[in-house]
Amino acid sequence: MRTIKGPGLFLAQFAGEAAPFNTWADITRWAADCGYQGVQVPTLDARLIDLDAAAASKGYCEDWAGQALANGVAITELSTHLQGQLVAVHPAYDAMFDGFAPEALRGKPAERQLWAVDQVKKSLTVSSHLGLTAMASFSGALAWPFVYPWPQRPAGLIEEAFDELARRWRPILDHAEACGVDICYEIHPGEDLHDGDSYEMFLDRVGNHARACMLYDPSHYVLQALDYLDNLDVYASRIRMFHAKDAEFNPTGRKGVYGGYQSWLNRAGRFRSLGDGQVDFAAVFSKLAAMDFVGWAVVEWECCLKHPEDGAREGAAFVKDHIIRVTDRAFDDFAASGADRAANRRLLGLEA
Repeated sequence: MRTIKGPGLFLAQFAGEAAPFNTWADITRWAADCGYQGVQVPTLDARLIDLDAAAASKGYCEDWAGQALANGVAITELSTHLQGQLVAVHPAYDAMFDGFAPEALRGKPAERQLWAVDQVKKSLTVSSHLGLTAMASFSGALAWPFVYPWPQRPAGLIEEAFDELARRWRPILDHAEACGVDICYEIHPGEDLHDGDSYEMFLDRVGNHARACMLYDPSHYVLQALDYLDNLDVYASRIRMFHAKDAEFNPTGRKGVYGGYQSWLNRAGRFRSLGDGQVDFAAVFSKLAAMDFVGWAVVEWECCLKHPEDGAREGAAFVKDHIIRVTDRAFDDFAASGADRAANRRLLGLEA
């Protein structure tokens, strides 16, 4: 067993226009000051990384990562959540998702999709330059508008959607293989890969591709009423990344999983800062340690109540307290009898 690395912090929810969140130097110093040992970086944010320069130059990557190390944090992984989302977009969401793309591509879904694929591939190349072995992404969604259908879905609709999703991702996964980097899909409502069944439908269509892995985030399973501890047992061999994010699900006579079109504050299911929700993180960290998870515990702050800077500082301490320094010996080694095979056979009555 190996001790989980961390705490790390996903920077997507913190990068902004105000200091210290608007430059790479300042945000990495701030993260280290909060108690983090690593940062997960969204590659779409030009305030944090020049993706084109990084993809073209290993030297750029070394200098960029070196600046973070000098400020006290390592790079845990890169994130292409927003670009991955644009690999597959149902037309119903075109206008809303256009905001993730450069202005020149808005209203041009085909061109936007090609740009997104290029972005994900470049991020895989940069991951390789940095010596990273995993990268986070969303799968995008073609079938999501039909997740709870009325009228009933036409026969073959979902199969066609997943066939197309796999067709779009297979070349990217092959590039990931060439880079030696796992693509870790965050299993997330709003994506076609939103639970175990949908992930397996995709996995079947990409030939059980070795690079089609998972980002484990128990908060999204709490909000779906899915067993987030059993999920670790089922997918241990595919889970390569971990977001430590908390949530709570408090259904009432008025609302449940679907949320009643209410704000995050007023839904039955809400994201909370670490320790304020319902996730049993003692059990989560125990299972991750037992399954020899080799990655980072990365805090993703999303809370409907708490200030993000408070959530960040508390999250670093929370993860640090939950990481299990794994043992290198059995607790009862002191009582070992020192028996050998011959002695064991005598104990079993197989030899005199």
